[in-house]
Amino acid sequence: MELLIESIKMDWPVLLPIFICSILVLAVVFNRWSYFRKNKRDISIYMRELNRELESNDLRAAQDTALRCGGVVGEVIEEAVRIFNEQKKGFSRAFDISATLATRKLESNLTILGTIGGVAPFLGLFGTVVRILLTFKEMASAGHAAQAADVMYGIGSALIATAFGLGVAIVAVIFFNLFQSVVKHFENDFNLIKLLFLNYVDSEGQSQPKYSSSPKVNL
Repeated sequence: MELLIESIKMDWPVLLPIFICSILVLAVVFNRWSYFRKNKRDISIYMRELNRELESNDLRAAQDTALRCGGVVGEVIEEAVRIFNEQKKGFSRAFDISATLATRKLESNLTILGTIGGVAPFLGLFGTVVRILLTFKEMASAGHAAQAADVMYGIGSALIATAFGLGVAIVAVIFFNLFQSVVKHFENDFNLIKLLFLNYVDSEGQSQPKYSSSPKVNL
């Protein structure tokens, strides 16, 4: 504990940015965790309902299903119903735009975790290098009076900055990868919704009658 207190006193200019990074990591983790939990849906239930409603061409019921689903998945379904009703021909491109906008909501602030995961170890290493250089300077000033215990104490306090930086980086990288996998799961759900609607867009195109000129009858 004494070593930690001494390190905070001596290396606070470097430890302060690492502490700020840790606060940012905790804030982003709490924000994204609560957001993903609030928007989590069992897409299989709504896919079965949408399949029946699209099969019977009941877009009003499909719209109600989107509202009951709610969250970011419900927003994507609602937008898919609107596009299906208004512009079947360009459904795929219009839906991709809506799905991409929804994905941006899911990925909000995740870059903070990725950046801190890459920068925090270097902040800690920078603090350690500076502290070791100061320790060597003190040893040179003390000359032969410097004791091995004092040297080890200085180097030990210097390594605390690296430990803090690595700890913050590890937490940031773990949750960054975890949340990226969650976003990928949502993207897969969006793709399933798109494929379901495209199935009926294609089937309607194929069901349209093809007219050909009637053959001439020679009398």
